[in-house]
Amino acid sequence: MWWFQQGLSFLPSALVIWTAAAFIFSYITAIILHHVDPALPYISDTGTVAPEKCLFGAMLNIAAVLCIATIYVRYKQVQALSPEETHIIKLNKAGLVLGLLSCFGLSVVANFQKTAFFIVHVCGAVLTFGMGSLYMFVQTILSYQMQPKIHGKQVFWIRLLVVIWCGVSALSMLTCSSLLYSGNFGTDIVQKLHWNPEDKGYVLHMITTAAEWSMSFSFFGFFLTYIRDFQKISLRVEANLHGLTLYDTAPCPVNNERTRLLSRDL
Repeated sequence: MWWFQQGLSFLPSALVIWTAAAFIFSYITAIILHHVDPALPYISDTGTVAPEKCLFGAMLNIAAVLCIATIYVRYKQVQALSPEETHIIKLNKAGLVLGLLSCFGLSVVANFQKTAFFIVHVCGAVLTFGMGSLYMFVQTILSYQMQPKIHGKQVFWIRLLVVIWCGVSALSMLTCSSLLYSGNFGTDIVQKLHWNPEDKGYVLHMITTAAEWSMSFSFFGFFLTYIRDFQKISLRVEANLHGLTLYDTAPCPVNNERTRLLSRDL
């Protein structure tokens, strides 16, 4: 049996591969059509102009669904492993809410382009990166509290390093983007897709875009740490019938069906 056939380990793998493919395909398309510069454009800039914005939006919407599934499976796994730990239960629920908000933000970013709906796009980006960073932080705390009883210390340290990586990238992006959009470098920055080294704010722009890509890669790295954990879990869906027909009759006992959800024996 291959590693991705064990449990639900294919979920975080598919999430990372699909999201990376969305970035790469839209980036290549935008470069070929000369819609953006090859040197570190904003991720959103590669999905601003047609036709790449169509590909970018569609693929990121699917990525949001994969992310919701991954976050939910992680929630159920922690819930099953620590059913009586009150502080872990609370943190786990908080992580679920933060993760779902981040997924919603990802869908907003995918469907509202920066040049058309700047405020909405920024709100989506704040939800995606802000709530996503907090989700990673909460999951790292859970990893700390669950070791060494549930898993080894290595998992915690790896996730902690990824969270620090994400935090440094977020701080760099927030600081430089705040300076860049302060109004001292012109009012057309929002619509600007091509930058030259002679332009005002070019250095801040490059640092901001580099930090954005770095932060996205830290998200990829964090979800990849779920692969080994997800090899130990599978979910089932159960259909409960209240009768043998769909007519309005009195309920009668019937045999219920239980089927694997998202995982099967191969």
